[in-house]
Amino acid sequence: MNRSNILLTPIFLAAVLIFLLISFARAESRQNSWEDKIDPYLLELSQSRQPEQQIEFIVMLEEQAEINLPIGLDKSEQTAAVYDQLRNLATDSQVELINKLKNKGADVKPYLVINAVHVTAPVSILSDIASRPDVAYLHNNLPFQLEVQSVQSSPFVSADAVQNVEWGVEKIGAPLVWANGITGTGAIIAGQDTGYHWNHPALINQYRGWNGDTADHSYNWHDAISSDISGDNNNPCGYSLTAPCDDVGSTHGTHTMGTMIGETDGNQIGVAPGAEWISCRNMEEGYGTPETYIDCFEWFLAPTDLNNQNPDPSKAPHVVNNSWGCPTSEGCNTSNFNVMDTVINNLRSAGIVVVTSAGNDGRNGCSSVKTPAAIYAGAFSIGATTFDDEIADFSSRGPVTADGSGRMKPNVTAPGSGVRSATGTSSYGMLSGTSMAAPHVAGAVGLMISAYQPIA
Repeated sequence: MNRSNILLTPIFLAAVLIFLLISFARAESRQNSWEDKIDPYLLELSQSRQPEQQIEFIVMLEEQAEINLPIGLDKSEQTAAVYDQLRNLATDSQVELINKLKNKGADVKPYLVINAVHVTAPVSILSDIASRPDVAYLHNNLPFQLEVQSVQSSPFVSADAVQNVEWGVEKIGAPLVWANGITGTGAIIAGQDTGYHWNHPALINQYRGWNGDTADHSYNWHDAISSDISGDNNNPCGYSLTAPCDDVGSTHGTHTMGTMIGETDGNQIGVAPGAEWISCRNMEEGYGTPETYIDCFEWFLAPTDLNNQNPDPSKAPHVVNNSWGCPTSEGCNTSNFNVMDTVINNLRSAGIVVVTSAGNDGRNGCSSVKTPAAIYAGAFSIGATTFDDEIADFSSRGPVTADGSGRMKPNVTAPGSGVRSATGTSSYGMLSGTSMAAPHVAGAVGLMISAYQPIA
């Protein structure tokens, strides 16, 4: 062998090694660039705007809570313990980031139900924030519109007819539970939706903020809608409300709450009429954002007074109904699925049952359960059935493929086609959808809580 070849071989290998190391470092640098930590839509949106223009986004921090609870806690103690752990993490980890954001002129709203911060700031700030090692991702906060099924007639009862017990309530066997003296007493049922007409005759006496003479909405109502989202700047209820109001023409939220707890003379529309209810508006005329949902979930973990101060986890509900979905095409996507998933898991750790509608895309066939929060393991997702106990054609089917899990959903089905409940400020009407099915289950959870769980 030529001696020169022996000498060149290690030099050649060293050169190759250096080349590979440099290439790897460059690839790693590209992979870990600040752009990779920004939702693609948000990044595209920012590139179409001037540096000084305002942009809205959610900053998810790298560190998230690992909930550890001692054995033997009751519901109130469990909720308080989870709240304290989440609050301590947020307090310790968000200070530096929030100070930096405020120094840059950003409007900041911190959250603790997930370790994240909602930000409205100049476009020029994105690179600085995304480059921080304590920041996991910058998520888009695009508004989307609630899908509501049309009001439908029914072959067995007209919308204005008074029934002793509504067919869906009868179908799930609620009267059999009532016969044993269990109507939901001691259970707190919550809903986040388009708002609620709290003084509807079928709802007022079960509202936790009503004592029979006067109303106190502190700790019983929260409005996550502080400004126009729908784009018409003409909300019939207004913004930052200090009392519940339902701003959707079909009174979607009011209808769902009626199915959970509604009762008045001759109108037995609710599953758990002995329970109390509290609520949060998470949509503005049917339009919501991931941030408005997070805002309501956080409030349920520890309700506040009307100034959004003095949070009290002892006033948290036992179950929360969520008759909404966040479409992949309009705000929720695979890059931010983990945000709502983390929120729901934290509420579940706090002893709060999260009930969700499965969606109304069943006519598209299998794997049509595809939107948060119905897709998550921590959410109890509900499909819809008809009066004849058939699966409603609009009811979304599993398995879940949107997140690659193959998870079987929905968890159960309940009456959801031609459901009669409260509408307007004093009327009754029919709606169809998994939005109508989920409240039957939330009400049933209230009955179970009343029957078997110690009420804190």
